[in-house]
Amino acid sequence: MQKQKKRIMLSVLAGAIVTASAVSQAYAKADTLALTVEIPQLDTAEYHKPYVAVWLEDSSRQSTQIAVWYQINKKNNEGLEWLKDLRQWWRRGGRSLDLPYDGLTSATKGPGSHEVTIDLSKGEFKGLAPGDYKLRIEAVREVGGRENVVIPITLPLETSLLPIAETGKTELGSIRLSVQ
Repeated sequence: MQKQKKRIMLSVLAGAIVTASAVSQAYAKADTLALTVEIPQLDTAEYHKPYVAVWLEDSSRQSTQIAVWYQINKKNNEGLEWLKDLRQWWRRGGRSLDLPYDGLTSATKGPGSHEVTIDLSKGEFKGLAPGDYKLRIEAVREVGGRENVVIPITLPLETSLLPIAETGKTELGSIRLSVQ
C-alpha cells in the first residue's frame, strides 16, 4: 500500500513538473509584446490629435524606435516639421530618422486605445544586449499639452513580471505592456 501511494505521489509530482515546464517554455518563447496606449478624450474647445512617439532607450540613451504617429498626409509634408515638438524623442534619435519609415510611422490617432506590436526577435530588437532599459512614450498636442511616460524594463524580459501598467496624467491615459 505504501509503495502504491509513493508511486501515485511521484506520478502527480512528475505531472506537475511537466506542466510547470510547459508553461515556463511557453512564456520563454513569447517574444512578441503588446503595448496598448490610450489617448484620452479631452473636453476642450479646440482638439487636435496628438503626435506620439514610442521608443526603447538603453542606459547610454541609445534608442530603438518602436512607433511614431504624426500627420503623414499633410500638404507639402508639413507634418514632418512639427515632429521636433516631441522634444525627448527628437533629441534621442528622432531627428536622424528618414521618415516616413515603413513599419514605424503611421497617422495620428484619436481618442481610444491603440495597440503596438513589438517583436523582440526581429530587426533592431534582436541585437539588444541584456540590461536595463526604459520604454518611453511621449505625446504632444497642438494647442494642448505635452507628456512623457517612462516604463523601466530589464532585458531579457521576464514575462512573469508582465503585464506592466502605467497611467498618464493629461495627454496619455492607460498604458499597458503585456505578452501577446
